[in-house]
Amino acid sequence: MDGNIWQQVLQIAFLLEMINTVPFVIGIFDHPLQNLFIPVFLNCWLAKRALESMVNDFHRAIHRTQSAMFNQLLILISTIICLIFTFICGVEHLQRAGKKLSVFDSFYFCIVTFSTVGFGDVLPDIWPSKLLVVIMICVALIVLPIQFEELAYLWMERQKSGGDYSKQRTETERHVVLCVSSVKIDLLMDFLNEFYAHPRLQEYYVIILCPAEQDAAVRRVLRIPMWSHRVIYLQGSALKDQDLVRAKLDNAEACFILTCRCEEDRNAADYQTILRAWAVKDFAPSCTLFVQILKAENKFHVKFADHIVCEEEFKYAMLALNCICPATSTFITLLVHTSQGLYGICLIGVCPDDTKKNILLNPGPEHIMKPLDVCFYISLTKEENSCFKRGCKNSPKTQPPTSSAITSMGTVAIDLQELSIPSSLGPSLSAETNISETRKPNMVPVLELPDSPSFQTADMFSDQSKNPYQPYTGDEGSNDYVKGYPPDLPYIGSSPILCHLRKKKTPKCCMQLEKTCNHKDEEDVKAYSLKNKLIIVSAETTRNGLYNFILPLRASYRSENELCPIVLLLEHDLDDLLRCGVSFAASMVVVDKESTMSAEEDYMADAKTIINVQTLFRLLSGLNIITELTHPANMRFMQFSAKDCHSLAFSKLEKKEREKGSNLSFIFRLPFAAGRVFSIGMLDTLLYQCFVKDYMITITRLLLGLESTPKSGFLCSMSITEEELCIETYGRLYEMLSSTVGDIPIGIYRTESQMLEPPEVSLRSFHPQQHIYTIILKHHKYLHRHFYIQTHSLRRRSMQWASNLLGPWHAERDADRLSQQRGVLLSCSERLELTELVKKRMKNLGLSTHGFDRMNNNQSSHSYALINPSPDTKLELNDIVYIIRKDPLIKDERY
Repeated sequence: MDGNIWQQVLQIAFLLEMINTVPFVIGIFDHPLQNLFIPVFLNCWLAKRALESMVNDFHRAIHRTQSAMFNQLLILISTIICLIFTFICGVEHLQRAGKKLSVFDSFYFCIVTFSTVGFGDVLPDIWPSKLLVVIMICVALIVLPIQFEELAYLWMERQKSGGDYSKQRTETERHVVLCVSSVKIDLLMDFLNEFYAHPRLQEYYVIILCPAEQDAAVRRVLRIPMWSHRVIYLQGSALKDQDLVRAKLDNAEACFILTCRCEEDRNAADYQTILRAWAVKDFAPSCTLFVQILKAENKFHVKFADHIVCEEEFKYAMLALNCICPATSTFITLLVHTSQGLYGICLIGVCPDDTKKNILLNPGPEHIMKPLDVCFYISLTKEENSCFKRGCKNSPKTQPPTSSAITSMGTVAIDLQELSIPSSLGPSLSAETNISETRKPNMVPVLELPDSPSFQTADMFSDQSKNPYQPYTGDEGSNDYVKGYPPDLPYIGSSPILCHLRKKKTPKCCMQLEKTCNHKDEEDVKAYSLKNKLIIVSAETTRNGLYNFILPLRASYRSENELCPIVLLLEHDLDDLLRCGVSFAASMVVVDKESTMSAEEDYMADAKTIINVQTLFRLLSGLNIITELTHPANMRFMQFSAKDCHSLAFSKLEKKEREKGSNLSFIFRLPFAAGRVFSIGMLDTLLYQCFVKDYMITITRLLLGLESTPKSGFLCSMSITEEELCIETYGRLYEMLSSTVGDIPIGIYRTESQMLEPPEVSLRSFHPQQHIYTIILKHHKYLHRHFYIQTHSLRRRSMQWASNLLGPWHAERDADRLSQQRGVLLSCSERLELTELVKKRMKNLGLSTHGFDRMNNNQSSHSYALINPSPDTKLELNDIVYIIRKDPLIKDERY
């Protein structure tokens, strides 16, 4: 009890009350003491203390817990005011014994003293005033730095946590919330570039909610003026309602929840995403939710989300289609990224008004367009929409307009257009009728083809032997398969797709190549007597996601001639690769291993995969190897050759684009252009674009065969042979296919021979409105034209003659060219040595080497994809055309 009394007595506030109160009480009883001076101005410190208590009680009453910064700022301001007020009043009173100063002079002296200016025009002339000045300066030097330090500490903590997004801003602004466990610079830039690519979203704000502190790279990016006023970083967890309140999630337009794919345990990463999705849905049920999930078996936990992208499903389906439709991964990646181009539109699907949700890819020419139907087309610029406007103006005013939402895939152009369909046209109205009305002048009519079996439409698509990716095995009407749904689904939520099933179940013992059983004697793939070429999948372990790899390859709409055997390779020895039949395999898919997806150093997670694939590429140069990588930036190491002049030339162009801030610089790499490398991170934009284009995920799933809709088409390919070269241009091929069999071409996969000299990549000729691969196409055409003009002998003589005229500069270039030729010869000899080494090993293992020389005797070539090329694009031999083919169950009733 005594301690409490002394604690109250020794408080500064109690002493101030005694100094300001006791003299008044004594002056009441003793009249002479009424003239005693009492420092009443010291009561300002008591008022400061009362103000702090009142503010704390007010915050406690309104349940405001985030007021530390406000309280500290209030304390600092009140302390400065009290110090200045005490100094002014004290100097003015003490100077009454000397040279009197007014209150204004005292205020002027206080400001000059605390600002360390000291003009000297106003000075205290007695020692009590001078002592007060010394005391006040010492107090200010002790008290104010402490207050400023506490305020700076709170400010730094506030900067780390990101502060709050004020409720007043939500009334006039729109924002979206991005929830991630950790922010990487690549993920952040990809999101920002794709989200702000659409002009309608320029005024939106992005609130990043992340439990980790932002690193230096992210901090530098967020300080760029382009992003500093539109992106707000909040450190917090989506599982805490306080942090969701700070982000004003209940007022947000949408919430994106992304999963960290660099975690060693991908299931654990999915579990965190699931909890975040549940917390967001519980806090803001009306907020549009976009969720990214890694494992397919965890997808059903977030079925309530508005848009879901399952990485495992898209990855395996895309890798599978790469085996039968080359460079599908490249085609889809470029399709879902925002780009600009030169050419027209390509109608690919319709969403009928009566179904609302079911999108039909190429429903066929017998589909009748109705009012309020939604059409989907590929457009590289929004200027092509003007062709629909012209069609509307030419139609009679009495015709009812069709309000159709014409939206473009993979572009920034989303416009609402009006299509007028004449009511006088009956059920015979087809897609060809609408196209002919707005046909471009450079699309000439298709010439009448000769009546020969080689030009019959049915023969063109039934002869699958023309396509090396679709081998021919004999009679199509085989009795080994039956169409049906898979009897056992690998995980909850998997989509049942009609596919080819074997009538007789293969014994489990026969499914293991490395073991013999009673049904086969050899430990080799030859024991199965397979007719089609193999598709080898190299994976770390068996997982449920492989179901999505098998599904597109066994879809019911593919003929039995296209069903290639699938070999799952789980071993790490090269001998196992030889035993599984790599010598006559069509493709080999190397899936990124989960155990190596995380590394201490960024981009080192792909080191093991890259080295293993490079070894296979050196030993089996003719094998079509399709690789999945974690980081898109590591694509430059695929099929790496330090002396490849073409790779070096395109590397310079990639560096130039990276300096401009492009997030698509990897598209200049030749392995990506050829569809031999893929990173699932490139499809993150699929989720981002769904904020504006909510149909993107559905259309992509239909293209990949992950979903099936009645009367909807599917993605396939056809090869251009010498018989089809008379069609000449892509536009005429489009008209012929759409008018005869109802197929819709959407792109070309082209392979060209690699010449010795590198392409002259001119950065000045690069136009932002031009499609990327048009540049590559022009460079390759330059190579062919230059190669056919001069023969090798004439070139050698002319270069020797020119070197004598041009001097040492041209001689140096000639020496470089000779060194390149010498490098090519050395690489050929090295390839022969490695081929002999592999053949000897196969003989030692008792394996047949038949066809191995033919597989490795491939000429070096470059491949690339053209999305919706110009109608004037010339067709070349061995071009593979991407086609959306209508459902084979639909009967064409036009003929």
